[in-house]
Amino acid sequence: MQRYLNYLQDILDHGTRHADRTGTGTIRVFGRQLRVDLSEGFPLLTTKRVWMRGVTEELLWFLRGETNIQSLVRAGVSIWTDWPLQRYREETGTDISQEDFEERIVGDDAFAERWGDLGPVYGKQWRDFEGPGRRVDQIERLVEGLREQPHSRRHLVSAWHPAQIKDAALPPCHYAFQCVVDGTPGDGRLSLMWQQRSVDSFLGLPFNIASYALLTHMLAQQADLVPHELIFSGGDCHIYLNHTDQVKEQLGREPYSRPTLHLQERDSIFDHAAEDVSLENYEHHPALTAPIAV
Repeated sequence: MQRYLNYLQDILDHGTRHADRTGTGTIRVFGRQLRVDLSEGFPLLTTKRVWMRGVTEELLWFLRGETNIQSLVRAGVSIWTDWPLQRYREETGTDISQEDFEERIVGDDAFAERWGDLGPVYGKQWRDFEGPGRRVDQIERLVEGLREQPHSRRHLVSAWHPAQIKDAALPPCHYAFQCVVDGTPGDGRLSLMWQQRSVDSFLGLPFNIASYALLTHMLAQQADLVPHELIFSGGDCHIYLNHTDQVKEQLGREPYSRPTLHLQERDSIFDHAAEDVSLENYEHHPALTAPIAV
């Protein structure tokens, strides 16, 4: 993933400083692209440890159409907790710890229903997109299209619903993705490109790369195709100012070879469990921690 390191260096070299919604401040550039050949291995970053189980649980959460953090927290995944926790603290005036908040989310269904829901985020839009007089399961339609009309130019899923943006805890950062097939099922290749309006390049993007790579493998399996190319297309590509030291440390590390992904076959993309996903030969440098900007 030398291309990713070059991308980080590009932001440091050519970015400009800006204030942002979170009050943290960023160095940003606008309009960048990364291309990854999936035949060369699974693109999980090796210059720091990326938590693949967290990536997997989040993607499965999207695919289930869920918008409440309860099942994520029960699986030991806290990557979406910050937003409902902040809302709870602001609305109740209670300075509850994250640990205590998550304990209540796990053990109290009524509390989780009231405080754990994020609104119409990714899972809602992917699986139950509301339009005038109809609702669309975009993932089901995508899989069907890849199987039955592989050369269509309409293999596209959108998480951006303008009428519901204000109801979501966080508007979608990666707001759409499109697939294309070269060849035919049984003897063809699947590529995926996703669009991202806002890119937390140190914490978020490595997760996004791994997530869409895993999704490409899942979709390819369902359509009897081989995963080919993964393409990231970013708008506001930024590094938070309080991540710059970690970025510079990471830039001094030499990447290892990519790991190999093993994905258990399932009849439906919706039948996958976290145990279906495993990695072979994931060699990585130590983890680099940084605060998330909420």
